[in-house]
Amino acid sequence: MKSADVKERDQKYILGTYARNDLCIEKGSGATCWSPEGKKYIDFSSGIGVNSLGYSDTGWVDAVMQQLKNIQHTSNLFYTSPCGELAEMLVSRTGYKKVFFCNSGAEANEGAIKTARKYSSQKYGDGRYEIITLKDSFHGRTMATITATGQEGYHKYFNPFVEGFEYAIANDTDDLLSKVSEKTCAIMVEFVQGEGGVNNLKQSFVTAIYELCKEKDILFLADEVQTGVGRTGKLFAYEHYGITPDLVTMAKGLGAGLPIGGILFGEKCEGVLQPGDHGTTFGGNPAVCAGGIEVLKRIDEAFLSEVSEKGAYLRSKLLQMEGVAAVTGLGLMLGVAPKEKDAKAVVKNALEAGLIALTAKDKIRLLPPLNITIEELEEGLAILEAALK
Repeated sequence: MKSADVKERDQKYILGTYARNDLCIEKGSGATCWSPEGKKYIDFSSGIGVNSLGYSDTGWVDAVMQQLKNIQHTSNLFYTSPCGELAEMLVSRTGYKKVFFCNSGAEANEGAIKTARKYSSQKYGDGRYEIITLKDSFHGRTMATITATGQEGYHKYFNPFVEGFEYAIANDTDDLLSKVSEKTCAIMVEFVQGEGGVNNLKQSFVTAIYELCKEKDILFLADEVQTGVGRTGKLFAYEHYGITPDLVTMAKGLGAGLPIGGILFGEKCEGVLQPGDHGTTFGGNPAVCAGGIEVLKRIDEAFLSEVSEKGAYLRSKLLQMEGVAAVTGLGLMLGVAPKEKDAKAVVKNALEAGLIALTAKDKIRLLPPLNITIEELEEGLAILEAALK
């Protein structure tokens, strides 16, 4: 089908909840994809950080296809090998105790919220249920996670929202401390706020939260849905800060294109959720987990070192561009602040010229595949520089 036909059918039958760009993608390889008419695009978005190994990676495709030939799904009332293997890999590489698998970042964050509230309820009673999140955060679109999201734009139309959330200013320790009370059971953060503008948390702020949580037995929840699985040059972004959160959520890049979410449980939380407390039909799906196993096999220390090097290279090239005011983020999760141009206009111009990028607030957001080549980076950068002009 031609692009026009695909778009017409989509607009006729798909609910209009997405402001789609004027692009139909038919096939891809690495960080490059093509429209049905054969127009080439360099992808600096990787499906909003999902395609960690790019398009149609051979090793990933083979791993998933082999598993599909064996068994594609069974319920969590039974055991399958890929689920346990992927969990073992995560535990052995992080030092956490247990893993729960689900289907998305929002579901993972829901599970972390439930865990924090049950932990405090069992230990301190039902009045200790509040969770502090940060302004400009984003944690998902379910009723609980949209409430946890610290952006007023999401807090309309769907009242009543889930009670028990407070919002602190990112990197303002005094403001966060003022929100802590005897009701506080957890503090939930993204180390780099993706949707909120690619904003880095400062080391001093993270350390203060961590010490507070240890002192008051408040759970530290790390939302690593976008920052996790190699995106920042570490397996998880919390490693940059020298801390170990009580719960770590993940999704996006772990599946490399198939839907998966997960929660890492530390020693304090590993026994909180019991049979019947939480679950999901598709969580731990063997085909999806087979893909996740391939991702973790590939993302070794050498691979992570290359991500850091590519991130530094990308940052340096961006800072040399005349139209760039600043660059934020870590690794291959970068936010570009244009000097005079509107970020949305730059992204639109770049798309017309053959580069796929994203926006986050007033910044251009770049999330290229972790295995993007230098040649693809150079080609994309040339298009972005022209778009900035």
